[in-house]
Amino acid sequence: MRILKTFYLKYFLIAGLIIFGLTSCSEDNTDNPESGTANLTVRMTDAPGDYDAVFVDVQDVEIHVQTDGTLEGDTDGDGWISVGNVDTGVYDLLGLTGGVTQVLANSEVPAGYVSQMRLVLGSENSVVIDGETKSLNVPSGQESGLKFQIDKDFVAGENYSFLLDFDVDKSVVVTGNGGYNLNPVIRVNTEANAGKVVGTVLPPADFTADLTSLVVLSNNDVTISAYTDANGNFSLNGVPAGTYKLEVIPDDDSGLSIYTIDEVVVEENSTNDLGEIQL
Repeated sequence: MRILKTFYLKYFLIAGLIIFGLTSCSEDNTDNPESGTANLTVRMTDAPGDYDAVFVDVQDVEIHVQTDGTLEGDTDGDGWISVGNVDTGVYDLLGLTGGVTQVLANSEVPAGYVSQMRLVLGSENSVVIDGETKSLNVPSGQESGLKFQIDKDFVAGENYSFLLDFDVDKSVVVTGNGGYNLNPVIRVNTEANAGKVVGTVLPPADFTADLTSLVVLSNNDVTISAYTDANGNFSLNGVPAGTYKLEVIPDDDSGLSIYTIDEVVVEENSTNDLGEIQL
């Protein structure tokens, strides 16, 4: 009888150790930064351009992920997956100025090292010049996507937000045969480490016409611009920390002079509100 009791005691002790081991493994997986998912938000905005409209046909947003586990959605085994829940459609980039942004995706993605992101465009891209719509060719975007370097570890449970900032004036290129190509110049900003500059541009008290101004923030490395809205408000998003020169450039036909602030300091994760700027 004593032998039987000893046998059952050893049995339950071994079973307990196995259960403890399995529980520990489960907890270790939970703590592993490359197990689970991270939240990813991708938004799009645009610097002003001298066109009536520039339409881009967004079909997908994909990321290249390196992870120890199985990568769900990687049908080709090349590490590229769609971020999922992409708000596809044809967007006018010139409608995304003055601080206006378009959310392209807000999704849960696998944790791991993300080397690149790519924006996959369809065929419905066009530019409108003096009221005339012209086809906008995208040489590489329709096949492999427009790629951006990310080089960031996505940790499970963390949130990551990226802003794709087009520069239309540099992105639309006239070809030798009179056509138009979209060779996108896009600044990718990780908004978690960036700042913002906002303010309101006011015309002189005796100025009665509608006024739109171009606000340009620049230093040796970065140039970010946006138009003011109908109330004179502007918002320059995704600004890397640093010291900048700010210029408010009124419409040419307004007769107003350019207003300059020589030093605008931008800090990480903060908003520099310049308040009212009186022209």
